[in-house]
Amino acid sequence: MKKTLSIIALSIIGFGLVSCKKENKETQGTETATTDSAATTPLLVDSTRTSVTHDKAAPVSNEPSTSVALSENSFDFGKIKKGDKVEHVYEITNTGKNPLIISEVKPGCGCTAPDFTKEPIMPGKKGKVTLHFDSSSFDGNVQKYADVFANVEKSPIRLTFTANIQP
Repeated sequence: MKKTLSIIALSIIGFGLVSCKKENKETQGTETATTDSAATTPLLVDSTRTSVTHDKAAPVSNEPSTSVALSENSFDFGKIKKGDKVEHVYEITNTGKNPLIISEVKPGCGCTAPDFTKEPIMPGKKGKVTLHFDSSSFDGNVQKYADVFANVEKSPIRLTFTANIQP
């Protein structure tokens, strides 16, 4: 029984590492330089945002909808050394009339771990989503994301980051 559980656990871990490396190879060939113009202009996320279809089912929220503004929705770590563990904080402001509730943050890869404001964010107040990235398994240019599920009309909100991993 222990042997079977060990094999299953190792298979799951191995699959997670392979999927991260595969995603990295796919993005390396199509990587382009981007500038972060959103850093100075808040990005409004509301009914004008186009929705993206995802493999994972979106958590359903029974809370009344609200609207948000992001200080930025993408970030470039620039050049980092392979093995570095870096993080970035995305500020999210509740611009609506109802409390903002972030129900979940789902990273696209096991190399990214999220932290986020768990308590309701009142109208006019700010919350945070922090993405922690472990560069140990990557080389060259990478682009990663996390989907933020909240009580906004066009959920999830996609946050992205890029990095250039140096040996």
